Amino acid sequence: MKKMFIDELPCQVAILAGGMGTRLKARTGNLPKPMAPLMGRPVLEYQIDLCRRHGFKRIALLVHYEHEAISNHFGDGTMFGVELRYFYENEARGTAGALLDALPYLADRFLVLYGDTYADVNLEAMWDSHVDSGAAVTLFLHPNDHPFDSDLVEVDENSRVVAVHPYPHTGDAVYRNLVNAALYVMERDSMLEVIPAVGKSDLAKDTFTVMLVADMYLHAYVTPEYIKDMGTPDRLDKVERDILVGLPERLSTRQLRSAVFLDRDGTINVEVNHLRSASQLQLIAGAAEAVRAINSAGLLAVGITNQPVLARGEVSWQELRCIHAKLDQLLGGSNAYIDRIYVCPHHPDGGFVGEVAELKFQCQCRKPDTGLIDRAVRELSIDRRKSWVVGDSTSDILAGARAGLRTIMVRTGYAGLDGKHSVIPDYIVPDLAAAVDWIVHGHRAMARQLMPVAAASMVSRLVLIGGPARAGKSSAAQVLAEQLSVTGRVAHVLSLDGWLVPASNRPEGAGVLDRYDLEMLLLSLLPLLQSRGRETIITPQYERKSRTSFPGIPISVGPDDVLLVEGVPALMIPALLAAATVRLYIDVEDGLRHKRLRADYSWRGEREDTVLGRLHTREEDELPAVRASAIYATHSIIFKEKNDC
Repeated sequence: MKKMFIDELPCQVAILAGGMGTRLKARTGNLPKPMAPLMGRPVLEYQIDLCRRHGFKRIALLVHYEHEAISNHFGDGTMFGVELRYFYENEARGTAGALLDALPYLADRFLVLYGDTYADVNLEAMWDSHVDSGAAVTLFLHPNDHPFDSDLVEVDENSRVVAVHPYPHTGDAVYRNLVNAALYVMERDSMLEVIPAVGKSDLAKDTFTVMLVADMYLHAYVTPEYIKDMGTPDRLDKVERDILVGLPERLSTRQLRSAVFLDRDGTINVEVNHLRSASQLQLIAGAAEAVRAINSAGLLAVGITNQPVLARGEVSWQELRCIHAKLDQLLGGSNAYIDRIYVCPHHPDGGFVGEVAELKFQCQCRKPDTGLIDRAVRELSIDRRKSWVVGDSTSDILAGARAGLRTIMVRTGYAGLDGKHSVIPDYIVPDLAAAVDWIVHGHRAMARQLMPVAAASMVSRLVLIGGPARAGKSSAAQVLAEQLSVTGRVAHVLSLDGWLVPASNRPEGAGVLDRYDLEMLLLSLLPLLQSRGRETIITPQYERKSRTSFPGIPISVGPDDVLLVEGVPALMIPALLAAATVRLYIDVEDGLRHKRLRADYSWRGEREDTVLGRLHTREEDELPAVRASAIYATHSIIFKEKNDC
């Protein structure tokens, strides 16, 4: 190897920049791959700038194909705030061979980057993790959206690499989606021992395997920070799109990240009552696409799951790893991934055959306790205020509420009917796909439309929200409550559905108002509006699947609090209209309303002929009266399919 520039100080970084970039020829012509244009600049510029920003300014460029294009552009690095030295390979010897020839000129400990990746990574944090680990090599690992054609790495519970599985993957083996992202911290003396002096060899495929056989310590540095290879035109375009929408910034360590905490069974995959085998794992329709939408939005997808099957001895840790490897494979097939999954293995009750005694105790990580969420917040630098939990059980919702997250109940799995805890979710949606659509698009769209209503509600004691069934009234009420809370006002959402009269007690041909116990409703609400002190009330809650009401959770209402009363007849009750200065009417296009109603009736288990009858009844005796009440509104919002909220 010929040294083109060299001084006395060893290099802190080696960038493998010798690639031809055959698959990028249409974009680069005869330029070497590291000179591929990304947002108008060579990708190598971004790498050099990344190193400089983190204090690594002495950089060795390991070049081969058309190396003059690189040296002509960067020179000695002065214009880029670094010191560059060039090492030219006469004959391509692979990533390991190129590195071996430069080792005499590298520091005792150094970084390795590949010239065909774009990274926004805290290099100092990775360096410190390597130093603390005492490893020979630290590998930057992360899940990605194409694990099927990536090098996958197995890691034990102590962050030690136990195996590397280069692409292509053959046979029936299933691995976790933990990808070697081609960014390393290395000890020079360790590398001298394992790279052959002659011949061609590759770091990922050859060197790391030799090191594992020799029982050398390879440390796994797992992080959600952004790093992508851009070795094909499609991947180059994707990196550019990601930069334009701010994805690397949202995943960086420069700010707290937003996350969607996902329950596993009943939310992502079909509930089978204590899943014990990877063969039982089946994704819920639309779940993989929903997780991919989380990834694309720059949010973290974080799994949080109670797995008492471990404590009961029904599943081993190895079997659980196989289950999660299968989950990764199924999601990866749709270009989706979970950033990290946290497991509670404990169970407080004894008496199970084969139970694991050391796991049988009352812990703080078993939902509805917040231990799993708290740990993820610490390890992944998550902003609770901008994060969500999505689950199918009351344990999921209570854990999210206790942890300070917005909560969404899905109607898959247990659908909140487990009856374990008395808790009301912020939002209720059909499934994970609907939950993610609400998080990524719907919530923000509705918040924008509700801003004038929130401003008008600042001095109001009572806000009414009316409109047809499934128009989005309950969601609007919750968003409005969030907006008011930012200003310091406490808002309570009260649903009129709690005062629905049981169907068996309704008079023949009952109209909209006849379906509600208006006397009890007014006896409950009007005193709150007139009180000058703090009152505690228990409003009834309505369970839509069984169509029954039951006592709700006690609510303490202060004299300055806002009551957000939502329901189909909210704008049809004279006593409430007289007391409300802000009255919101919400409606949707008929096609969207019918789709939502059908989905709701289907979830309840209604037969198709019954569904048609109910839809007809609503159209005849409910819809005209409800839409007529829109004349009493001070504000109106009409949702269309394209901005479905």
